[in-house]
Amino acid sequence: MTSPQTGRNPSFSERKPVLIVIIIELLLLLAVFAAGAVATVKQLDYTSPVLMSFTPMAVVLIIYLTVRRKWGETGFRSLRTIPVLHVKYYIPLLLVLGTIALKGFTELTLTKVIFFVFFTLLVAFVEETVYRGLIFKTLLRRSAMAAVVTSSILFSVTHMLNALSGQSVADTMLQLVYALLLGAVLALLMLKNGNIIPLILFHFIHNLIQFLSDDLQDANTLPYDLFLLVVLVFYCIWLTFSVRTTKRSSSDPGTTGHKVIH
Repeated sequence: MTSPQTGRNPSFSERKPVLIVIIIELLLLLAVFAAGAVATVKQLDYTSPVLMSFTPMAVVLIIYLTVRRKWGETGFRSLRTIPVLHVKYYIPLLLVLGTIALKGFTELTLTKVIFFVFFTLLVAFVEETVYRGLIFKTLLRRSAMAAVVTSSILFSVTHMLNALSGQSVADTMLQLVYALLLGAVLALLMLKNGNIIPLILFHFIHNLIQFLSDDLQDANTLPYDLFLLVVLVFYCIWLTFSVRTTKRSSSDPGTTGHKVIH
């Protein structure tokens, strides 16, 4: 059936967005589970499953986005496309980064830092491209709410895999809630500005700080974790209100555009 708006036949992803999302999520989980099984059998370290699964995913994503020319559509745009007045919506992300940095750092070596820079950049690129890029954009054809809620839930569910690495149930549940709220924040920022670059940078720095943090202090991090949950709840409320306000304003014929960063 030809779309009356575009005069062309809709793609499979446009006709079956939910099915596409299910396929993407299942493929990602399958890859991680398979890599985890191999790492367990061969008794590899905890970073091995991610490296074995995310490295080929990153290659496939780069090839797909390049061949199909979907970099811009997925959110890979110049930071200049973000209106100056919208920069303030990223400021709470700095509070999140500052809070997790307060947990302290373990003894660092150049080799360790270089490895985790590559590792966390890989994770940030793959997860953001999949969840705030492909999945979010696919579901946005249904509705903004479906895109934000579903991408956030799937992002959170993926972190259940940490339970397989021996993490306690309590820690896993706390991480699920944290990932859900953080996923909602990032999805709302994507909805607000349509730019995935700041989200990848935040995700990269966030994970880098966590992996370089002092594991010996984990027992004392609950106050920080609870504070972050509260911050993320209010952050979600603020962004949701802002998105709705912007939507109402944009429907006003007298509304003017925002100045962008140069």
